[in-house]
Amino acid sequence: MKAPSQHWSPHRTAWVRALLFLAVIIGTVPSAFAAEESNPDATIKTAPVEIDGHVLFHLRGATALPATVRAARVRERIEAIAAEPTIRSDELRVVPSGEYMRIMAGERDVLMLVDADARQMQVSLTVLADLYRHRIVQAIDEYRQERRPEQLLRDALLAVVATAALALATVLVVWLTRRLDVRLEQRFHRRIEALEAQSFELVRAEQIRGALSNMLRAVRVVALLALVLIYLHFVLSLFPWTRGAANRVLPVVVGPVRVMGRAVLANIPNLVFLAILFVVMRFVLRMTRLFFDAVARGSVTVAGFDREWAGPTYRIARVAVIAFGLVVAYPYIPGSESAAFKGISLFLGVVFSLGSSSVISNMIAGYTMTYRRAFKVGDRIKVGETLGDVIAMRLQVTHLRSLKNEEVVIPNSQILNSEIVNYSSLARAQGLILHTTVGIGYETPWRQVEGMLLLAVERTPGLLKEPPPFVLHRKLADFAVEYEINAYCHDAQAMMSLYTALHRNILDVFNEYGVQIMTPAYVSDPAQAKLVPKEQWYAAPAREGTPSAAPVDPSSGGHTSR
Repeated sequence: MKAPSQHWSPHRTAWVRALLFLAVIIGTVPSAFAAEESNPDATIKTAPVEIDGHVLFHLRGATALPATVRAARVRERIEAIAAEPTIRSDELRVVPSGEYMRIMAGERDVLMLVDADARQMQVSLTVLADLYRHRIVQAIDEYRQERRPEQLLRDALLAVVATAALALATVLVVWLTRRLDVRLEQRFHRRIEALEAQSFELVRAEQIRGALSNMLRAVRVVALLALVLIYLHFVLSLFPWTRGAANRVLPVVVGPVRVMGRAVLANIPNLVFLAILFVVMRFVLRMTRLFFDAVARGSVTVAGFDREWAGPTYRIARVAVIAFGLVVAYPYIPGSESAAFKGISLFLGVVFSLGSSSVISNMIAGYTMTYRRAFKVGDRIKVGETLGDVIAMRLQVTHLRSLKNEEVVIPNSQILNSEIVNYSSLARAQGLILHTTVGIGYETPWRQVEGMLLLAVERTPGLLKEPPPFVLHRKLADFAVEYEINAYCHDAQAMMSLYTALHRNILDVFNEYGVQIMTPAYVSDPAQAKLVPKEQWYAAPAREGTPSAAPVDPSSGGHTSR
């Protein structure tokens, strides 16, 4: 048996493994040999012979004896020999046996090598057998050395020290990050408030503070995770029974990082192109925004283009620019040619097409209404049975405030397919005509009725004298004559209060002159004919010589002929 001093002690090996593990996290270590690329036998599947986490060598298999089975049997034999202290490691020898080379410990077979094994390693069979024998001797010595009681006690003490060091490092990391968080709060609090005031709240102090806190939390999590991984790798490497698990920690954690790093390096040209495209698209969007802002302010005028169209037109242009950028960027997106990416894109497209039909129709209706100039914010309109003032026009819906101070949200597609009455659009320039109807008996002179209705209009503040009000004879009904009084106003929002005031004044005027507004129904003709004597045709407040009201001419702005 070789002296223990000829081998590295297990705790020194564990420290070296921990340092190597940390180095692998920072960089990548190549794992392929160039000789395997030129050797045709390198494509044959092999299995490792592993003792206490150390891979001694790889063995190939055959149809009747797979590589994994062969490697497992050799490992069991080596461990059985190493577990018997009566068998010395220097008793292992290579015994030629025809076309085979046998590695034996006394009368026990440990490993049998054939020409195919040597050809795969590109050495002679004799050299390969001697190399494998030397590696097995070394593994047996290490196996026995690492299971000595004094060595296990030393490893346990190192594990306790590593655990204490992990706890101390964890407390230190948490304390440092919290301390740094407090210092940042104290040092940058006033600067963040100044930034918020100077940027007109475009950048909120709360968001900046939250970003810094999240960054510190991320640093803390990464640092703690690295400490735990180093601790696990070091402690598991101390003991032979757990060294295999320590070797598997590296691929689990570093493997995905290595794959992502290689993917990033391979796609650096595409990422550079995407970055440049992003900057260009951002510049184009900013210039487009500045142009339409100038149009909205009136600084830039475009013939036949209303200022109110600037906002929706900019949104349409922005969508077009972004869509063009996505089309250009699609081939350069990492993974865009993969089947998974195409499948997800197809799935999202189907979901969007099935679930967004109403959304798209409302968006198109919203833009259509904007360019049709049917109404704008502040107008009083009637959509179907809903009457109210427009308080907001969104891309999907329009918000109305009803006369009862209720907010009514109507989809734009419904508005586009409905009849819209806008009371405000012509009221500002030509005036909105308020009208109401009364039924008066045939015994009352029509000239007197007209005079009373015009007098009621004169008593109603808010109704215009110019254009002058006028009266229409709507119908000669069975029991009464229907008169319609029409008067102008400029405030569509006050139409309901003006109607109320007008109705009150009509009631007062007709009561003052003793004229009934409604004639009771009857079942037979009266004894005296219901006629108006000629001497009563101009009863007060009618004036003699007043002609009948002429119909309104829309082309004249609502004026009547006098």
